[in-house]
Amino acid sequence: MRGMAMGASDIVPGVSGGTMALILGIYEELIDSIRMIGQPEFFRAALKFRIKEALSILNWQFMLAISLGIGLAILTLSHLLEQLLVNQPVYLWSFFFGLVLASVLMVRKRIKRWTPRLGAVLVIGALASFVLVGLVPARTPESWWFLFLSGALAICAMILPGISGAFILVLLGKYEYVLGAVNGRDIFTLALVAAGALVGLVTFAQILSWLFKKYHDGTIALLLGLMIGSLRKVWPWKLDEAWLTHADGSFVLDSFGERIVTQQADILPEMANRADINEFVFAVVLAVVGFGLIMLLDRLAGVRKA
Repeated sequence: MRGMAMGASDIVPGVSGGTMALILGIYEELIDSIRMIGQPEFFRAALKFRIKEALSILNWQFMLAISLGIGLAILTLSHLLEQLLVNQPVYLWSFFFGLVLASVLMVRKRIKRWTPRLGAVLVIGALASFVLVGLVPARTPESWWFLFLSGALAICAMILPGISGAFILVLLGKYEYVLGAVNGRDIFTLALVAAGALVGLVTFAQILSWLFKKYHDGTIALLLGLMIGSLRKVWPWKLDEAWLTHADGSFVLDSFGERIVTQQADILPEMANRADINEFVFAVVLAVVGFGLIMLLDRLAGVRKA
């Protein structure tokens, strides 16, 4: 179920599965489990065909359950969530805004004693995330090394709370290119991106795991800041300003035939008529539902620990 929650979050642009993992209390175990893929003891066991030992090192039951949940969510929920993004974006973003806002309040409790230094780390993370989600996509090379790098950076973002891997591909100017490779069955391009993702995932997990062990509270403060900054991305009311285009200037379309937005301005909700007021009220209700859901999960987790 936690894997399904992560998979559902990864489908929505700008919402990270890492955020959901942090909310649900499995983030550190996930990072430590991924980290083991790059450890010498795993390679020794694998090269000597000690399969049971290798699987034990990888915490395979946990990883299998999470992976199956993510895969099942992507297969069963992607079409519904994509439809909601196209047809009811205000309502979907409102629900996620409530989720992220409540999770900020929950995650901050993991730091027992706040200090000015931790506060500064939080502010730096929030500013970095706020600026990042507002950047305009760049034109970048299509060389093999940049595709590899794009995969590595995208997967790192995917396990960071508040930052979407797909959004990083958009910023790097490679979303359209990778999407075209998927549709065109370009195995070489996909292999380069996948190889970069694998190396980036294992390498970044080593860094995050080390940070948790050496600077636990500072790392939590930084991740919390990233989540706060990402609220800019999930603000429900937006004005589209720019769209993803091909080299010839034509618009890139998603699977529903809609233009892919690359730049938006946050605006206040309109209250011009009855329909606007009803939309605002229902959006607030959904945000409260999302907020309450996280509070309920936190309470259930507390009861389970007790």
